[in-house]
Amino acid sequence: MQVTDIQKFDIVEYNDAVEMMSALQMQRINEEISDTLLIMEHPEIVTVGPRARNDGIRPPEDYATQAVDRGGGLTWHGPGQLVVYPIIHWNKEDEKSVASIIYKLEEWVIESLSILGIEGCRDERMQGVWVEGKKICSIGLSFLRWVSRHGLTINYNTPTGRVENLAGCGLAESTTTSLHRLNYSVSRRDLEDALLSVYHKCLNR
Repeated sequence: MQVTDIQKFDIVEYNDAVEMMSALQMQRINEEISDTLLIMEHPEIVTVGPRARNDGIRPPEDYATQAVDRGGGLTWHGPGQLVVYPIIHWNKEDEKSVASIIYKLEEWVIESLSILGIEGCRDERMQGVWVEGKKICSIGLSFLRWVSRHGLTINYNTPTGRVENLAGCGLAESTTTSLHRLNYSVSRRDLEDALLSVYHKCLNR
């Protein structure tokens, strides 16, 4: 069985996380380390992916921004959001495409939410995980030699209005929200425990 190194952090500045995962990605490519999960939160910042830049989509002026090279559009980061960065070499038979990897990550989040009594699902509007018609999980990856960086976010108790006021690519304002806004009382520890409890089952590592 492939071993995964789980590294948990409190609050990490976004640019520090980028440097960390970039270095780990190269170490994983060179087989100097095993698959690694980075789990953390960030101070508030909106990352702007290539799709958003190409479409001229920007957040309101009162949001700090950072351009990124992962797939996707605008992604809010901040308090009350769990961020998981999988530095993983995707080399299994059911991981032959980016779409299949995204599907596995979605399934991982859906299974984890189920443990907490929350019904998550996919939605044709955009990749990620949705609850009661609202998007609570975003996924955006960047690959080099099939080793990923960047990852997924789960909004569990974000500040009122901050993620809701952001219009993502093709999504209206208030489409993205947090579990707390949907009246689910979930802590970061709850999410971490649920994710790790089904990690092997969902990702076969």
